Amino acid sequence: MSAEEVRALMSAAGNDRLTWNTPLSEEHAARLVAACAPAPGSRIADLGCGWGELLTRLVEAAPGAAGDGIETDPAAVARGRRLAEERGLAERVRFHETPAAAWAEGGYDLAVSIGSSHAWPGATARESTGNALAAAVRPGGRVLFGEGIWQQEPTPAALAGLGAEPGDYGSLLELIRLAESHGLRALQVTVADQREWDLFESEGPIGRGQRWALEHPGHPLHAEVTAEVDARRSGYYGGYRSSFTLAYLVLST
Repeated sequence: MSAEEVRALMSAAGNDRLTWNTPLSEEHAARLVAACAPAPGSRIADLGCGWGELLTRLVEAAPGAAGDGIETDPAAVARGRRLAEERGLAERVRFHETPAAAWAEGGYDLAVSIGSSHAWPGATARESTGNALAAAVRPGGRVLFGEGIWQQEPTPAALAGLGAEPGDYGSLLELIRLAESHGLRALQVTVADQREWDLFESEGPIGRGQRWALEHPGHPLHAEVTAEVDARRSGYYGGYRSSFTLAYLVLST
């Protein structure tokens, strides 16, 4: 198992304990869906959708709505297709194993991107994400944009724990202003709270690695996985836990 395989083992994408590949509660998700207010027959795109749980909820909320989930992770796409099939939505929720930055279809009633700005390479990834979301929706459509923000000035420990540079993320107000620069006005602004983040880490990356280590005590790479778990735990609890979060902006065009 390589270092990449160790990190993949701890990643959220393959963890069925997680409902969302983001720090999000059921109550918070319901509020996002309500604020997006997809109308019957809506066309919805989720750029970097993971396994598409939020996309599926949005499609379910609107009779006759259809969604395109854009995702490069084959494991996440397979999970999304399975979940859509189980809910009788295979014809309405379609997954495309395509880079989000390469998806050029437009005219959607709602465009979504949650924590996926890394799909647009370079120092202007957030700007590129905002531009892609604005371009994907029709006039009068809506956008759901989720992106990391600093809630306070990051410490060296917070930056190291997240593996980030000072300019990689901005403040909540800076994110709102970024959206406005693309003609997107905020209808609802919320952020992931501490409990949502703690559960995401405990059920996802940290917890998944720890559970694997407990189930494979004699594995040759047990020590390597445990070290990765410890590094992630230290980076979160000793670094960015109180200063970094994810903002969810529901926007109108």
